[in-house]
Amino acid sequence: MQQITAQPLTAAAFAPFGEVLEAAGAPDKLINQGLCGRWHDRATLDFDGEGRAGISIFRAEPRALPYELTLVERHPKGSQAFLPMTEHPFLVSVAPDAGGRPGRPLAFLTAPGQGINLHRGTWHGVLTPLHAPGLFAVVDRIGPCVNLEEVTYPEPWRIIA
Repeated sequence: MQQITAQPLTAAAFAPFGEVLEAAGAPDKLINQGLCGRWHDRATLDFDGEGRAGISIFRAEPRALPYELTLVERHPKGSQAFLPMTEHPFLVSVAPDAGGRPGRPLAFLTAPGQGINLHRGTWHGVLTPLHAPGLFAVVDRIGPCVNLEEVTYPEPWRIIA
């Protein structure tokens, strides 16, 4: 079994796959009479002309490290954002595209308070919380047509911390 070491999630390392969503550094604006910081326009929502943005709530079963990654998926018709509804970190697995198939995966561990937005067509593992309750708000494409491709790796990838 091949092994991957999960690295901390940073904007630079994750840039080929999407955006990191977090309230880090100084806010872009202060609003609400100066009592609220706004980190403005941090993700590009990208949907085909047949779909629209929707917000769903997911509750995923917590997993543990080491974790065996066997399945990746992508959404060719729209981006997908995962916003944790707790302060717990979660595991993010992504893979570059290799001629229409997923390449060698990478793994990231989020810091508390970080979310992600996956670019349209990015290969990624399933939602992988590491703590209960595994509750997330998910912003993605709602619309007609299938927007899911799945690939199972011939051999699992073991992800360690």
